Amino acid sequence: MRDFVMWPDKRLKTVAADVGEITDEVRAIWEEMIFAMDTMPGVGLAAVQLGIMQRLAVVDASDVRGQAVRMANPEVIHASAQLRAHSEGSPNLPDVRATISRPRAVTVRFLNAAGEVEERDFVGLWATSVQHQIDHLAGKMYFDHLSKTKRDMLIKKARKMGR
Repeated sequence: MRDFVMWPDKRLKTVAADVGEITDEVRAIWEEMIFAMDTMPGVGLAAVQLGIMQRLAVVDASDVRGQAVRMANPEVIHASAQLRAHSEGSPNLPDVRATISRPRAVTVRFLNAAGEVEERDFVGLWATSVQHQIDHLAGKMYFDHLSKTKRDMLIKKARKMGR
């Protein structure tokens, strides 16, 4: 398994490339991502977190594992006005978390494992996770949603803990 790319690696600030079609290589990357996500353990992972610069994501916020949704080129096409706050973190910047408010429900369009365009509704933790992954694919980290002061404090804390 590949190592997680550690922040501030420039790949984490780079927009990932669209996936043209679902191939055996893409399916193998998804499997590696699911393994990494379950090992963390976490509720989602974007390919860029492993240094793979393709718009691939997996999310699994189920109580029992094995419900991972595999997505290529995910995009939010509808978001609820109601927000949900959740403590978010990332293996790319370990040991720190921040509470981020995101839409409580989203509809996401993506290429699924069969190579078909699918639209799916995500609510609660599933919605938070899928938005977090889509941010990664756009070159954003969760703490980019914080004010500059809060973001600087979080990064300073992470650096201190990393010593």
